[in-house]
Amino acid sequence: MSAAVKPPTAREVALQVVRDVFGPNPRGAREALDYRLRRTDLAPRDRAFATELAYGAIKMRRLLDHELQPYVGERAKTLPQPIAEILRLGTYQLRAMHGVEAYAAVSESVGLARKYGHKGTAGLVNAVLRRVATEPARDADLATRVSLPTWVVSHWRERFGAERLDPILAGVNAPAAFGLCVDLRNVSREGAQTALDVAGIATSPSAFAQDVLILDSAAPPGEVERLANHRWHVHAEAAAFPVDVLDPQPGARIVELCCGRGNKTLQIASRTRDKATVLAVDDDPRKVAQTRARMEEAGIASVALVVGDVATMRASADADYVLLDAPCSGLGILGRQPEARWRKQPDDPDRMAATQRKLLRAAAGSVKPGGVLVYAVCSTDRREGEDVVDAFLAEHPDFARAPLPARYAPFTVASGDLLVPPGIEGRDGFFVARMTRTP
Repeated sequence: MSAAVKPPTAREVALQVVRDVFGPNPRGAREALDYRLRRTDLAPRDRAFATELAYGAIKMRRLLDHELQPYVGERAKTLPQPIAEILRLGTYQLRAMHGVEAYAAVSESVGLARKYGHKGTAGLVNAVLRRVATEPARDADLATRVSLPTWVVSHWRERFGAERLDPILAGVNAPAAFGLCVDLRNVSREGAQTALDVAGIATSPSAFAQDVLILDSAAPPGEVERLANHRWHVHAEAAAFPVDVLDPQPGARIVELCCGRGNKTLQIASRTRDKATVLAVDDDPRKVAQTRARMEEAGIASVALVVGDVATMRASADADYVLLDAPCSGLGILGRQPEARWRKQPDDPDRMAATQRKLLRAAAGSVKPGGVLVYAVCSTDRREGEDVVDAFLAEHPDFARAPLPARYAPFTVASGDLLVPPGIEGRDGFFVARMTRTP
């Protein structure tokens, strides 16, 4: 009779997630974590531990390898992937997780090395982590200390200035902040805040997006979603800025391009009280199907969804409002997607800008005279921001930048556009431009 298989511990779940992210068929960290947690019965505290450990070890990979180098050396090139990841996870516990006893970090890592390797690899993990536990951290340059590609750190220094670099880097490496977008069809922002307060979940109103509440860092997003009942959906604060800047009105004709999984589509339907005519377009059938299901579940009737190539679609120049949430390099959301920093390349902004210019030209064809066009990307690189908008306006003299609402003054740059630095106060990095077509 075979022995019962022990369920995975929190540390083993973290190992499984990291292996999923950096394995031969890479997955996103959130997707991998959700999948692994669904297959366990971990208590909430252990689920939180697994999440912090997995995300932290993914984010801090460069620094962890720097710390391990003196003890592993050339063997790092030949270590089996599970053993290499166990060493990183153990080092993260020892260097970064407060309240974790060194003995527990080492012994549990050794146990995992024995399970995923053999006696020899377990001995190696034991020897290496004991040295990490007793010796001081190594000196490192700034990019290594914050565990980001050097070119990303240089980009943010140049873009935002040396005085804002430290808070940006600290914020990007902190746990990502969550907010929620209130469905104004069903509840006011004040009413949503009161309902959550009654449930013991603290929130604060965004000073910028008028339909957003920011969740207290201790609030569990899953519980917030469970309580929603179509009164709100979890949505990062800065990601709500483009629709807030668009300010769509009831009775209007609205076109949303690159609608993705529908967060901004829901926000548009909320802002217009489901009393507009909305066309939402994306070229990914799976995302459109997800958005359609969300609209149906929410009882939203004003949105028509289409699978199509935005760059080649026919436009009728009859929309009062057009939102283009363009695909981009994603440099503004490196803190929210822990694996993303290791999948970006310095030439990504140039490559994406060519696509963005094509999409913006296509989007303009839907805007009627006097209408509003908003262009947004979750990138901080000016090649995807001001440069795209400047090139578009040079080609389209019937369009001009329009003033942003005064409340966005802290983020307004010289061009008149909105640029949100990543990390600061938990926000993602975003660029948003608001334009109007000459009547």
